[in-house]
Formats: sequence, structure tokens, C-alpha cells
Amino acid sequence: MTTVPIIDLEAALAAEPGSPELATVRAAAEQVGVVQVTNHGVAAEVIDNFHRPVDRILALPRAVKERLASPTGHPYRGWRQWPDDYGRLELERFSFGQYDDPAEASAAGVPAEYHPLFAHANVWPAQEPGLRAAADAYRAAFVGVARRVLGLYARAIGVDVAVFPWTGPEYTSLVVNDYPTWTRPDPGTDEEKLLLLEHADNSVLTVLHQEGDYAGLQAQGPDGGWSSVPVVPGALQVFSGSLLSNWTNGRLAAGRHRVVAGGTVTRRSAAVFVHPSLDTVVEPLPEFVGDGEPDFDPHHVGRAALGSVEDYLQVFGRPEQVAAYREGRPYVAAVEEPV
Repeated sequence: MTTVPIIDLEAALAAEPGSPELATVRAAAEQVGVVQVTNHGVAAEVIDNFHRPVDRILALPRAVKERLASPTGHPYRGWRQWPDDYGRLELERFSFGQYDDPAEASAAGVPAEYHPLFAHANVWPAQEPGLRAAADAYRAAFVGVARRVLGLYARAIGVDVAVFPWTGPEYTSLVVNDYPTWTRPDPGTDEEKLLLLEHADNSVLTVLHQEGDYAGLQAQGPDGGWSSVPVVPGALQVFSGSLLSNWTNGRLAAGRHRVVAGGTVTRRSAAVFVHPSLDTVVEPLPEFVGDGEPDFDPHHVGRAALGSVEDYLQVFGRPEQVAAYREGRPYVAAVEEPV
């Protein structure tokens, strides 16, 4: 079974070509698409300053949190709960868009054709007036880690990081996932207690911080088996997304992962999904295609983003959720109260 390595990012970036450190990075990037990094340069207070107010928000009574749902029913804004097919809570989530409105996006240099992405406002709880600044600092720090990890991967596979057309401003999203304590009889297999189904992110890289008392995050190896990603104090988890796999014509794996239930307290994660600028067209780069035909089609970041909510609702949306979004009103899922 494949093990997700723990990489000292500073040391690995300074390692000589052909070193064991870079060999470990290369193997992980090519086979799994998931690493943990320490010595990553993100100050602990940047993480704590974001997580602590989020802790307090998620600890509020449900009746209070319901008022923090997106006022327009947007699935990627504000608070929401995610029940399974039986109405049992699988996931509680708080999502933050990159900009609060089109005017802010315009001021940041985002072309007008993508302003509809920011027409649905973020929800900033009045109980936590410092949350927005903390979220901005968290996002910026994690984008910096993503850029450094891309540079590390380039060194590990022997290419100049400049071959990747990563332009700014980056398009990002920030999501907090809170997984409940498993209170039901143990079914005996991980497959029967999944809280987040297996998938690969559609980013270039996703940078995540996890906390909790059990290793619920799992990564898939090239043999199809699953390995737990342990909760390592101070470490960040970095997932390669489908766009990085596209750029490298499949040489670098998109990290498939899932979350299983367990533990005596909830498991919490907060992830920043990092894409290049919205007008970027991601397609296999000549350095990775050679004389053959590319294995991936071009992917327009902005056009895909504009259709992401509709794509999500078509696959996962429940009728009442879709209706709420179409009508521009809040959606709060019915969840069975724990016994």
C-alpha cells in the first residue's frame, strides 16, 4: 500500500538533483498526487487566526447557523449541512468565495465576463468581525505554498517551473469541512462509512490543513488501495488536481482522495483550491507531449468556473436545493437529529 510522504518543503527545495529527497517527491507526485509538507513557511497564527473563529461559528446552535446560509441558495457560499440519503449528517461546511462582489473582482483585475462568479455574496458572520481578514491571510498563505510546491515538483521531474503558464490573479476558493463523530454501529468497512466520496479536485493544487483525533482522510495509490493520511501537527496536505495532470499530460497524478468516519471528536479541514487566472486555457504542455498526441483536451478555467454550480446541482443537487437556487432563496437541508 502506498504511503503519503511527509516532506520538509524548505529542505526539499534546496536538495540537489538526483537526491533521495527529490526522488521521494517525484514518486509521490507521479504515483499518488498527495504529499504532506512541513517547514512550509505558513505561521501557526495564520492558521489559528482562521480556524478559531470558524470553530466558534460551527459550535453555534443550528438555529443560529441557519441564518448564515447563502441568502441566494448558492452551494459555495456560507454555511450548509450535507445529509446522506437517510437524512443523517455527513458533513457541515462553510464556504468563502474569492471576492465579495463583482466590483471587488473588477478592482482585482478580473475580466468582466467572469464577474457573474461573484454575484452571490459571501456570508461574514457578525459574531466574528475579524474572520474576513483572517480568511484573506489564510488564502494568500496557502496560495504561496501551492506555488512553492509546484516549483518543487518541477525540480523533482527535471523541468523549469516557468514552463507552467501560471498567471495571476489566481482563481481560488476556500472551504471548511467539519465531519461529525461517528455515532452509529461500525459497519466494518471504510466503504460503508464514507463521509466524502472519492474524487480528485479540479484545481492545479489544493492546500489543506486538517485537525482531529483520527486519520479520516485517505489517498488512493496506483494499485487502487487506500492509505490514511495521518494528522501531523503543523503539516499541510497538498493535492495535485486534474489541471496539473492535464498540464503534464498525465505524468503527474491527480490525487484521488476520500474521507471516512471515525474518532471521538469531529474532524475538521480547511482547504484552498488554487487555479491559474480565469482566462487561462490549460492543456498538455509540449515538454510533456513530445511527438505524440496529447491525452487531455484543453480546459478553459473561467468557462468551467462559470458552469460549476450548474454542473454540481445537476449531479448532486436535491430538488428542493435546486429550486431554492433557481428562486434565489436560502436552502437549509433537513437533517436527522442524532439520537
